Amino acid sequence: MTDGAVTEAAHVLVAADKFKGSLTAVQVAERVTAGLRHVVPGVRVEALPVADGGDGTVAAAVAAGFERREVRVTGPLGEPVTAAFALRDGTAVVEMAEASGLQLLPEGVFAPLTATTYGSGELLRAALDAGARTIVFGVGGSATTDGGAGMLAALGARFLDADGEPVGPGGGGLRDLVTADLSRLDPRFADVELVLASDVDNPLTGPKGAPAVFGPQKGASPRDVEVLDAALVRYVEVLEKALGPRAAEAAVSPGAGGAGGIGYGALVGLGAGFRPGIELMLDILGFTEALGRATLVITGEGSLDEQTLHGKAPAGVAAAARAAGVEVVAVCGRLALPPEVLGRAGIRRAYPLTALEPDPARCIAEAGPLLERVAADIARDFLG
Repeated sequence: MTDGAVTEAAHVLVAADKFKGSLTAVQVAERVTAGLRHVVPGVRVEALPVADGGDGTVAAAVAAGFERREVRVTGPLGEPVTAAFALRDGTAVVEMAEASGLQLLPEGVFAPLTATTYGSGELLRAALDAGARTIVFGVGGSATTDGGAGMLAALGARFLDADGEPVGPGGGGLRDLVTADLSRLDPRFADVELVLASDVDNPLTGPKGAPAVFGPQKGASPRDVEVLDAALVRYVEVLEKALGPRAAEAAVSPGAGGAGGIGYGALVGLGAGFRPGIELMLDILGFTEALGRATLVITGEGSLDEQTLHGKAPAGVAAAARAAGVEVVAVCGRLALPPEVLGRAGIRRAYPLTALEPDPARCIAEAGPLLERVAADIARDFLG
């Protein structure tokens, strides 16, 4: 194929997630575009940064044309932080990591027992105040394991100990929970569609629950995991007394364990519905329309591994593109999937940065220039 033919016929859609710790999804798209055009100057490239509900979801929505709104809320350690949500035509995209995320903690500091989702509740309230009628609530990347109790408290719920005093912050505080009163929750949620967007379908508690699976990432020791799991079991029991059987049913529903159990709080307290995060975000971002214009899709994320196959952005992008008959290649920092597994996921070929720079630290530090070189290789292989 000549460059002239490529200019006329090829239309590349760059729909990649962030490279965590090095490049945002927007920066990934910029670098890939630059690399492609270094080899094929006239190629049409459409950038559609994607996210799966975790950190980076608001940025992806803003890149797709949503308006960024900022608000001061309570951070995971109780200190004020500036968080953002995205708004367009009555639909808000709210990312819990903006208010309660791991990235808000100081370097090397964790608070597995006391980190709170209170700020996530304040962020949801800000979206309501802005006139949102549909809220996409992206959960992931949390510093918290409080079952969404902090979020619900910010929205009017009360969680009390034996003395009738509010329990302490975080999942650890729920050890002392005796009564729950959700009667004062913000009534506006009755008239709003709240959709829980998550890339995990874990239950709230147990061996596959939020504390056991995700607690260690947030600094939880084995003893902390036991404490948090027992506290969340107690939380469900108290809510069952207040709300009836649906409280226990929600605890084993898909998404309940998302982001330290904030998914459970949204399901049981706010009437949220669950959808896989990438599926929902592709709808919100207008992916289907963009895919209809594409002759090649480039997706990717920092690490293509087993987790990628379970609801992460590249797998969702590849599945949709394969269904539409559009070829997909992937870029990544690190590749841990063999070609046959990639093929079954709908990815023709993956291009890891480590193929150019094996040293992980240098690979992260030089991710931008390396990604441009990788994209140039893609242009030679698929557009030349």
